[in-house]
Amino acid sequence: MSQSPQRVAGALSRITKRVGGRTPLVAVVAGCALALVGGGVATASTIASNTHQVGGVYPDGQQVSDNQVIKPIGQRLETQFGKFMGSVVSPDGRYLAATSTDKSVVLQIFDLKSYKLIWTVGTASTVNQKFSDGTVGQEGPTYSPDGKFLYLPEATGLSKFPVNADGTLGAPTKIAVANSSSGAEALTAQSVFSPDGKTLYSAVNGQNTVVAIDPNTGAIENTWKVGIAPRELKFVGSKLYVSNEGGRFANPGETTLGSYGTQVPANPYLGTSTTGTVSVINTADASAAVSSINVQLHPTALYLDGTTLYVANTNSDTVSVIDTRINKVVQTIATQPWSGSKTGYEPTAIALQGNHLLVTLGRANAVAVYTVNRHEPKDPAGYIGLLPTDYFPENIAAVNGQIVVTNTRGVDARGPELSFDKGQGTTVATGHGTHATTATLTRFTLPSDRTIVKDTATVFAQNGWKQNTAQVATGRKAAPVAIPAKLGDPSTIKHVFLLVKENRTYDQVYGDMTQGNGDASLAQFGAKVTPNQHALASQFGLYDNTYDIGTNSAEGHNWLMQGDDPAYTETSAGEYTRSYDTEEDVLGHQSTGFLWTDVESAGKTAKNYGEFEYGEGKPASATWQQYYCAAKSVSAGGDPNQLFDPSIKLNASSAIPSLNAITDPNAAPFDTSIPDIYRVQTWKQDFEKNGPANLNMMWLSSDHTGGTADPEAQVADGDLAVGQIVDTISHSKYWKDSAIFVVEDDSQDGADHVDGHRAPVQVISPYSVHGKTVSTYYSQINMVRTIEQILGAQPLNQKLAAATPMTDAFTNKPNFAPFNAVPNQVPLTEGVVTPPSCGLDTLGQTGAAAAAVNAKAAQAASVPAAEKSVAQKWEKWSQGQHLTGQGAQNAIPDFADPALMNRWTWYQTHNWATPYPGDKAIYAPDSVPGVPAGSINHADDLG
Repeated sequence: MSQSPQRVAGALSRITKRVGGRTPLVAVVAGCALALVGGGVATASTIASNTHQVGGVYPDGQQVSDNQVIKPIGQRLETQFGKFMGSVVSPDGRYLAATSTDKSVVLQIFDLKSYKLIWTVGTASTVNQKFSDGTVGQEGPTYSPDGKFLYLPEATGLSKFPVNADGTLGAPTKIAVANSSSGAEALTAQSVFSPDGKTLYSAVNGQNTVVAIDPNTGAIENTWKVGIAPRELKFVGSKLYVSNEGGRFANPGETTLGSYGTQVPANPYLGTSTTGTVSVINTADASAAVSSINVQLHPTALYLDGTTLYVANTNSDTVSVIDTRINKVVQTIATQPWSGSKTGYEPTAIALQGNHLLVTLGRANAVAVYTVNRHEPKDPAGYIGLLPTDYFPENIAAVNGQIVVTNTRGVDARGPELSFDKGQGTTVATGHGTHATTATLTRFTLPSDRTIVKDTATVFAQNGWKQNTAQVATGRKAAPVAIPAKLGDPSTIKHVFLLVKENRTYDQVYGDMTQGNGDASLAQFGAKVTPNQHALASQFGLYDNTYDIGTNSAEGHNWLMQGDDPAYTETSAGEYTRSYDTEEDVLGHQSTGFLWTDVESAGKTAKNYGEFEYGEGKPASATWQQYYCAAKSVSAGGDPNQLFDPSIKLNASSAIPSLNAITDPNAAPFDTSIPDIYRVQTWKQDFEKNGPANLNMMWLSSDHTGGTADPEAQVADGDLAVGQIVDTISHSKYWKDSAIFVVEDDSQDGADHVDGHRAPVQVISPYSVHGKTVSTYYSQINMVRTIEQILGAQPLNQKLAAATPMTDAFTNKPNFAPFNAVPNQVPLTEGVVTPPSCGLDTLGQTGAAAAAVNAKAAQAASVPAAEKSVAQKWEKWSQGQHLTGQGAQNAIPDFADPALMNRWTWYQTHNWATPYPGDKAIYAPDSVPGVPAGSINHADDLG
């Protein structure tokens, strides 16, 4: 039954009073002019105080997880129904409709007069209107010209909702867009009505087409092939302009990389697309050829002012100005406000008020303001300054004399606390989680130009942008230190190892360590399960104020490999059909490349052992048991060749040529049916034979859980792997000049009492600060910047350029004591239904003690007779969740629906004897409450 709009508005959203009284922390200097200065890297400090905690509110604003502080101008309206994808204002200016994701709510309606949330649509128990399709597209919905209908973009077409007089919605009808002959879904982007209001035109993003639809019957009347991945549409008379994020189609023989089945012109080294286009359709003549206008990379948002069309080139950080009278770009506006870097501001939307052009900069949490000549589009725009917003502004509109901004991430993951069930025999842990996502509207009256100039200083301070003081080595010899003050100066560290793990929070692993800021009640994988990580933290330093940024794996690996999660991934989150992790999707890659290309461009070497790749080349019959036995045998001194027996040998690869060139084909990417101890042994063969590169990357995926062993055993496997790697390196000749960084890709699958983004990071080196607790605020951005600083690589984008290296993690007085791996205290075969041929893991015990370990393992794997049929259904379900790669199927992190994945984990770890907390019974997958029938199980929640 629907709830009243008033009840929803009161219970599920809140208005924060006017945010004012900001004190600028730095002076506005010439560095904020648009012209870029030199090639130096700015000296910067991203945060005003290095003791900030994420979620904390300080005089300069609220700390969010990506090193920024937010304190927007105007009024804030917060909603806790997940992240916004796109938004639109009703024709009368009264209502704003926003698509959303991550909290089982796909549509939210706001009354801009009362400034309240009045309607919600989705599968969550609290919504006003139940609606099962959760596949919202990259763009916002569309109102009909008379405001009587609202069209919601989805993976397979649109849903048409009647709009009631009070702005709420009636029951929808479906307008289907069929899959292409190759099976590609529509992935509908923006829709617009023709000037006469009779025809609806939709960008069919997944099929590289635009369709004309009869809005009354839903019949498709015409189809035009446009560029790759069309996003937005604008009419000028009978001409329809289309932004193509992927640009034009490839010419014969041109280098390409893939995106949702289309080969996109690409740079094979940097792994990025190389073109952007705007298509022009003559709707008055369906037989007329579609023409094309070249713009810059990743054109997304379109804004029309008379005959002037503004195009946001999100990956080029520019706006193209098209004179539609001649269909040519007449000027390009740089949206790169800081001279310290020209990459990574990510313009996402455009609006106009008077002669002021407003451009949202997603990664700067700001609106850039320019003056323009509305009568002559070729006259150069004049930059005024910046206005602060909330976290990742995605859309902007000028409405009734005010500016309204929809902010995708709002105030970060500060919604209601979440519960997590991980850990053998543990109770549910409740605390902050990354999926407690929020979104906000902010509205304000456009300030005077003088005030905008003053507000620019606030934005600079919130982003850590300081004046462009060169930090590049000048050629004068400097003494080697662990973290050089200038890029290019020598470091005592020559070899960096980056070990990427999966999904745990700080409290989940280290909450029981009394020397840090932990909550022991949340330590589901404490000292017994992770003895190596505990020993490493005690020996090399404990980090209790360091944060992962991404909500999930789709974002987390990007933050580590690119120092950013590009806007393409941010706005793909609604359906994740086009791509989830963007390792294989060229449109998810920033224009400046990746960490490994950055290091190579600095004249250093790199090697990869599974990170950021999908191709496994795994034999179809290979099992976890086989990999486990091979690893155990080699670890005990057996023949290493058994690691590469044809029955289990991998042939791993990446679609990105520059990554493929440095990838060890024997190293496994994500796959929960390959234990991490096997990854260690294959890496060790290469390490001992060929030595390390300057940068060495490895993906350790067992602590993701969901594999052959139970969650406790998988986390123990990952812990032992880390201990063995550090043991190997620290007893080698390379130890004296090595640094090992251990990091989760994200911290989505656990609770934390400070913030869900807080993660168990480790810095291990002779030069690390042994035996200390480091409570300095750091994030993954600081870690990547530290690696760049050590290896002399230029920061890839403005986020990295503004970041402070982790200087508090290092000392210039080395301690060369090695680390000795600690034996696991949890059997690695716990929960394994079919024992491996080499026997169960008895923790080194013999006789009666070994029998007791085996008995416990057998109990963990057993299923009561009454639940065997249900357990079999879950086993069948799990085989379709891409937890493991077999043959042509690749393993995909976080594929499974969260409500299902959590229950399956709970049943496994509680021996199928106890219902999931809050449930009345042990359910089969198709009976779990709140999960839509036929769910595709793409995770927009926990993995």
